[in-house]
Amino acid sequence: MPIKLICVSHTPLLDFASPPPAIEASARATFQKLADQVKAYNPTLIISFGPDHFNGFFYDLMPTFCVGVRAQAAGDWNYGPAPLNVPEDQALGLIEHCLDHGIDLSYSYRMQADHGFTQPLDLLCEGQLDRYPVIPVFINGAAAPMPRIKRVIELGKVIGEYLKTLDERILIIGSGGLSHDPPTPQIQTAPVEVQEFLIAGRNPTPEARKHRQSKVIAVGQRLAEGDLSAALPLNPEWDKDLLQRFKNADFDYLAQMTNDEIRRDGGRGGQEIRAWIAAFAALSAYGEYNSEIHYYEPIQEWIAGMGMMTAEPK
Repeated sequence: MPIKLICVSHTPLLDFASPPPAIEASARATFQKLADQVKAYNPTLIISFGPDHFNGFFYDLMPTFCVGVRAQAAGDWNYGPAPLNVPEDQALGLIEHCLDHGIDLSYSYRMQADHGFTQPLDLLCEGQLDRYPVIPVFINGAAAPMPRIKRVIELGKVIGEYLKTLDERILIIGSGGLSHDPPTPQIQTAPVEVQEFLIAGRNPTPEARKHRQSKVIAVGQRLAEGDLSAALPLNPEWDKDLLQRFKNADFDYLAQMTNDEIRRDGGRGGQEIRAWIAAFAALSAYGEYNSEIHYYEPIQEWIAGMGMMTAEPK
């Protein structure tokens, strides 16, 4: 059955900060072009690999990998709350397949999927989070300690083998990265009250969510004004090299990447490249693939190296 991959960066500031008009128009036009491709392809199943930003997953019980058997949008950054259209039988089949093949992952009947999942679904699926059946696969890319890249590749390939057993028109989405350094607190250095949020901050009040999001908006504004002390700078060289690694299916190189190297070169948010890696690894289960880099731009106002790629088996 046919399979297609789309990997995109996401940014919570998409509708809360404005890059120069030409840059923003180009980014949005590329998202629209990819959305048109999705509409024409009309997938019958989406597998979405994404991270979380302490909106749905917390240190009270932090999984390395988690499949949503039932899921809804967490409601951060104005995406939801709304249910996702998760096909339970296929989600459970994916879980069983992974367990049968040495990948012990968690699963949730009440997953809260944050903007790492919901923004790409919104942009690529005509603003309808439940337009297509989707199985969300969370990969921890924010809460240390995080999974090693080699294991992420193994996860992706095992899921890819499961997808080959399905009679579906499959779309794989990978969402995250590229280089960016949002003000995500680290539990080892955070004050006690912030640590408590990182441990059990689920379902915040609207006021608390707005206050937290305002801090991210402020960092974007400072970066746009040229205050590069607000965060680690974006790293276009690292981003572009990664895009080529994905294009060339260079999993040997990717498997050697360490958490410290990713943090140094890609910032705190760079750890989210795990979602791209898992997505491309899943596609690689079908054999060699052709891929295309549709867009890249380091956008300070969005605190993101914005990249977009597609791929299909040869």
